[in-house]
Amino acid sequence: MRLVRVGPLPEGALEAAAEFHAKVVPLIAPYPWEDIALIFLPAPYDHRSWRLAAVQDLARAAAPARVNAIAGDDEAAIAAALAYLEGALGVTGQLLAL
Repeated sequence: MRLVRVGPLPEGALEAAAEFHAKVVPLIAPYPWEDIALIFLPAPYDHRSWRLAAVQDLARAAAPARVNAIAGDDEAAIAAALAYLEGALGVTGQLLAL
């Protein structure tokens, strides 16, 4: 699974979404035949919807590869979530908030 650490991004949800789509999406497209885990830094509640929509759209475009995201800054929790995702082959298009 390829890890893509995202951020830091602007504090505003609209500005953060715009920067993500302008700077991060081109790094992972065209969609490789490998699973991707995006690692987002924690953000206010209003970032959840754009993050989830982006991950779901990326997952649909990358199928059969999987795209998931993790939001958090606790490295031990991130490692545990990545270990879970490695074994959960049917999980894609999800945003796991830690």
